[in-house]
Amino acid sequence: MHSPSPIVRRKSRQIHVGKVPVGGDAPISVQSMTNTDTLDVAATVAQIQRLEDAGADIVRVSVPCMDAAEAFGRIKQQVNVPLVADIHFDYKIALRVAELGVDCLRINPGNIGKEERVRAVVAAARDNGIPIRIGVNAGSLEKELQRKYGEPTPEALVESAMRHIDHLDRLDFQEYKVSVKASDVFMAVAAYRQLAKLIEQPLHLGITEAGGLRSGTVKSSIGLGMLLMDGIGDTIRVSLAADPVEEIKVGYDMLKSLRLRSKGINFIACPSCSRQNFDVIGTMNALEERLEDIMTPLDVSVIGCVVNGPGEAKESDIGLTGGTPNNLIYIDGKPATKLTNDHLVDDLERLIREKVREKEQAEKDLIARGA
Repeated sequence: MHSPSPIVRRKSRQIHVGKVPVGGDAPISVQSMTNTDTLDVAATVAQIQRLEDAGADIVRVSVPCMDAAEAFGRIKQQVNVPLVADIHFDYKIALRVAELGVDCLRINPGNIGKEERVRAVVAAARDNGIPIRIGVNAGSLEKELQRKYGEPTPEALVESAMRHIDHLDRLDFQEYKVSVKASDVFMAVAAYRQLAKLIEQPLHLGITEAGGLRSGTVKSSIGLGMLLMDGIGDTIRVSLAADPVEEIKVGYDMLKSLRLRSKGINFIACPSCSRQNFDVIGTMNALEERLEDIMTPLDVSVIGCVVNGPGEAKESDIGLTGGTPNNLIYIDGKPATKLTNDHLVDDLERLIREKVREKEQAEKDLIARGA
C-alpha cells in the first residue's frame, strides 16, 4: 500500500496555473469545470467552493461573452483555487480576463483570427505570467482537417494541435499545455501518445464527453489509465454528465489506484459474500459519505471475514476484519481493539478521525523540527 508507484512519468516542462505547478516533477493535478451560468456569480462561486472542498486543484469556467468576463472577475475575487477561463473566438475576452487575474487561458490561437490578435493575447499572457492551454477536440476540428482526413483521427488531432502550437512558437511563448481529446478511447490514447513524442510541454488528459457517471467513469478510467500507465499526463479532467464534484472524486480515485496521488482515504473493501460478519456494503457507503472531508492520506481496509481481513489489515493504517462474536480492528498493522456491530460505523469513523489527527500532528511536528 505504501510503496511508490512503478510508473515512470514523461519528462515535461513545468508551468504554473496560479499556485499549482503542472508538469515536471509536480503531482498530477485534478481539475473540473463549472456548469453553472457564469453570469450567476453566486451560484458559480458556490460550485467552485464545493469543488475546492472536494480537492480540486484547478477549476475551469466558461467565459462566452464580455459580460461573462466581468462576472468572471467578480468570481475570481471570491475563491482561492486557480481558475482557467474557457474562451473561443473572441480575443478581447481573453485580454479582459487577463486584466482581471485569470490563472490560465484555454484558447486555441488558430481560431481567434488575425496574427495581431494572437500577438495581443500572447503579450497579455506573457506580461501577466499566465499560461495558455491549447485544447483540441475531435468534435470541433478545423474544416480543412475534416476534408483532409475525412473524419476525426489521431493524426488529425495532433496536426490541429501542432498548428496551434506553431502560433505560440513563432512568438517564442513556451508557457502552455495541450490536450487532444476525443470521446473515442482509442483515438484519444493514440493522439496523446503521438503528441507526447513531439513536444516537451505538459499534457492535459481527458476523454471528452465520456458519458454519465457510471459509463463515463469506466471510459475515462480505461483511456486515462492507459496513458497514465505510460507515464503520460500532467493534469487530468474526468468529463462526466454528472455533478462536477464527482469528476474530482473519480479523478483522485484513479490516481490513487495507480499510486500517483495520495490525497484522502484509500479504501480497500471486499465485495462481500455470505461469510461476512457485518454489512460490508452498508458500512462502506456510510463511511465514504461521512469521510469525504478528509484529505490526509490514509489506507483503510474494510473486510467482512477472517479469510483476507487480517492480511489486508496488516498493510493498512486502520483495518476492520469481520469476526465472531466481535470484529477486530488493526491499527498500523497490529491488533488493537474489538468492535461489535451495534455502533460499528460510528466507532470506526471515530478511530479513523483519531488516526487522521495523529498523522496531521506528526506532520506538523516534523515541519516544526525542520524549521
